[in-house]
Order: sequence, then structure tokens, then C-alpha cells
Amino acid sequence: MPLPEPPPAEFNYAEHLFQRNRGRAGKIAYTDDHGDLGYGELEQRARRLAAALRALGVRREERVLLLMHDCSDWPVSFLGALYAGVVPVCVNTLLTPDDYAHMLEHSRAQAALVSESLLPTLQAAMDKGRHELGAILVSRPAGPLPDGARSLEATIAAHEPLAAPARTLADEPAFWLYSSGSTGRPKGTVHSHANPYWCTALFAEPVLGMREDDKVFSAAKLFFAYGMGNALLFPLAAGASVVLMAERPTPEACFRRLTEQQPTIFCGAPTGYAGLLASPGLPPRDAVALRLCTSAGEALPRDIGERFTAHFGCEIIDGIGSTEMLHIFLSNRPGDVRYGTTGKPVDGYELELRGEDGRPVPDGEIGDLYIRGPSSAIMYWHNREKTRDTFLGAWTRSGDKYSRDPDGYYVYAGRSDDMLKVSGQYVSPFSVEATLVLHPDVLEAAVIGVPDPDGLIRTKAFVVLKDGRRGDAGLEAELKALVKQHLAPHCYPRSFAFVDELPKTATGKIQRFRLRQQESEGMAA
Repeated sequence: MPLPEPPPAEFNYAEHLFQRNRGRAGKIAYTDDHGDLGYGELEQRARRLAAALRALGVRREERVLLLMHDCSDWPVSFLGALYAGVVPVCVNTLLTPDDYAHMLEHSRAQAALVSESLLPTLQAAMDKGRHELGAILVSRPAGPLPDGARSLEATIAAHEPLAAPARTLADEPAFWLYSSGSTGRPKGTVHSHANPYWCTALFAEPVLGMREDDKVFSAAKLFFAYGMGNALLFPLAAGASVVLMAERPTPEACFRRLTEQQPTIFCGAPTGYAGLLASPGLPPRDAVALRLCTSAGEALPRDIGERFTAHFGCEIIDGIGSTEMLHIFLSNRPGDVRYGTTGKPVDGYELELRGEDGRPVPDGEIGDLYIRGPSSAIMYWHNREKTRDTFLGAWTRSGDKYSRDPDGYYVYAGRSDDMLKVSGQYVSPFSVEATLVLHPDVLEAAVIGVPDPDGLIRTKAFVVLKDGRRGDAGLEAELKALVKQHLAPHCYPRSFAFVDELPKTATGKIQRFRLRQQESEGMAA
């Protein structure tokens, strides 16, 4: 399929979305925990904020920190910054003051837009760091604010809408996303104004077929690339409505939105889908209005997809994207879902699986995944070494390992940093984990390699059990037998640890490197 027409050289993504929706001024764009926001008001508030940022002395291409729980002020802040030619730095709301101190200094943010509940954490970060903010705008403050902070609402109300968007270029920096940190310290990933245009044109419209009459609910938060696409870029391009939720996406919180708000599209991650299916509060099929679900973040195990579809009669479109590519480039398709695979390349993206020698591997063999496509990030900010290691000309190294079956479907093997060699053969932690969760008593699992007394690598499984089952030698034997039944003999875990929870990023990715650190520290002790 030929690529869609590219955006013009002079292109402001916020203005692009506003133009698409000027005939929908009275339609609801967002419903959050405080009420509704229409398309017309969304544009007006964003343009007023753009004027306020200019008045506060924030100049074009300077950064502002966006540290906010999901609410309608988030898209207002994001689009207002883009409209003014200011670069929002969208950050995880679950980090520590040390993390934010690093991000403030790293980005040199000139202002911050922050939820009131996160203001103390931001202030603690400022106390730890050496970077000062010129202004702090607080979303929906309930009481008096400390010196240096002001109400976002009052600031917006005090300014007339900026008359015209900044004359930005399609290829100039528009916003940053910090990588989720599943393998270490997050990196500041710089995206252009054109990148969200391409994700919408290549994935949202032809694959998801998102429509004006859809209502979208994403458990993945807006600061996450996947969540930004789900709840901002794609629905606003289609003129759809969005349900936002500030609280953590527990099964109970998600069920409440699914049954009360009746979204037609739900966007989650594999861990979340597993939690929904395991919850005693799982609603019946006729209590929801779902026509389509999506999954990303990690590969969706076959069993979870099949059980969800059997219960709700709704497919989960599993795909993989990345912070570096902004959204999904490899995906299943509605009506062509093959659970246990990540589907086929999205039209407009080219994929290669390469071996250790850099050459393409044949079907059935595991290789490193490389992507070529128009939504690739510009760079990692102030990190030339990592930039050169990841962005290789037109190609982007994903850090994931895959194999491709004879029908052209891609099968996830794990993160490159997580792959194991046992008895001289590759073991995919994900394949072992996906097999372990087939046991009726297992909620989730993570597998790492640990050295045995002879220094050889052996697999160890960390297992979270469902309520009512205890980890014991009998269960270990059952789990070993299960893996041997489904995978090659050398893949079964040699040891087990039954734990209450697994370390994860805020986006639900298992942080296996933290488990490896724990093991190393335990052995050293």
C-alpha cells in the first residue's frame, strides 16, 4: 500500500487536530472524573494556555514539564504547548523526587504543569536538584497554593486565545517522552510534529478503524506513548469521545468505566487483561458495549486473548510499538487475530529480523527486530551514544527479539537484554512465562537467568499465584511438567520463587533487570 500524503513542511500538529474538529464544537471530546469537555472548549482552552505560556516568557522550542494525572487538563496542556511551539515533556506520574530532579535538569524545563496531588513531589524534586522553574501551573487546586505556583484554570481564564499557531515545521521537535525504564534509566525521546500524524495515518485509521461514533477508554495513561495514541492522537483525529481516569487502572476501576460509560474501544496491556479476567467482579458480556480492544506494552499470551474473547465476544488487537517509534508498527488486524503472535507489519513500516552477524535470519529463527518507518523519533536528548546505537540511518533497533512463522506472523521471544542461553540454546523468557500462566493457579510470572554453582546459566521463575493457592514442592513439580509439555526440555525453570508481586514499570512492563539485581545482591550477601 502506498504511503499517505505527508504533512506539509510547515505543520503544527495541534492546529492540525483543531482544524479537523471545528465542525464538532459542541461534541464531547473528553469525560473525566470532573465532567465533560467539548471539542470547541478544548481548542479554546488550549489556545488560551498557549497565550499564557508566551506571556510567562516560555519561548519557542523551550521545554515545559507535564506531570499530571489523566484528566482533561492533560490534553489541554499538551496541545496548548504544541500550539505555542513550546515542547511538553510528558513524564510518568509514579516516579520519585530523584527521578523528577534528573528530568528537570536534563530537559531544562522552563515551567511545569502539574496535578495538585503531585505538587509536593515536584517541590521535593526542585529542592534536590539545581534547576529552577520559571512558573508552576497547578491543575484544579482545592486550596491555597505555595509561593511560585498558580492555578492553571485561573491562568487560562486570564488570557485570550492565541490568534495563530506557531509556524512550526513537520520535522522540528514537538514533544518528549521518557522511555519507560524497563532496562534502566529512562531516556528523553524527542518526537516531531509529523510523527503523530504518521501513527494516525498508518495505524489508527486503516487498522483500528476508529470512528466518530466511538467512545475510547484507555487503561494505559497519557504519559505513555501507547496511552497518548489511544486517548489523544487517534480519537481526536477521528472526532471520537474519550473517557479519562485519574486513578490506577485496577480491575474495579476499569469495570466501573466499562459498565457506566459504555466505551466501544478499550485499550489495555497484557497484565491488565490478566487482572480483569482473574477478578471476581468481571462483568457479563451484555453489561459492556465493546466492539474492539487493543493491547501493547508486552506480547499478549494466547490464553488471555482467547479467554477474553470467549467471555466478551470482542477481539483484542495485540500489537507492539515503542517510545522510539511512538506507536504500533506490528499488529494483528480485526478479523485476522492470531493469538500468540503479534501479527504482521503495519503498512508503511518495514521490519527485519537480524542475527548476531547483522544479516536477516530465516523464518522460524529468532532475530533482533529492526524497524524502518516515518514515525521514528529524532534522537535521545543529550545521549549521543544511545542515539547512535538505536537510530541507525533509516532503521531503528527495537531491542526486542522475534521469530516469523511461515505465514508471515511475528512471534515475540523477549527483550534482547532478557534473552537467555541455556545449554548453548536460546530460551525466550516470554515463552516460558506464557506457558506458566496456563496453569489455573498462576496469575503472572517472570523468568530470568541465574548462575548455578558451576557458573552455568539456569532459568528461575518468579511466580505470582491467584488467591487460595500456596507455593510448594508439589506446585513446582506441576509447573516444571507443564513447561516440559509445551516447550523444549532445556526451557523449564530449575528453581522457583513464589512472590506477592513483580517489579514493573508504570506501563505494566515487567522489570526483569530488577529481579536480576535482587538475585545478584542476594548471592553477594
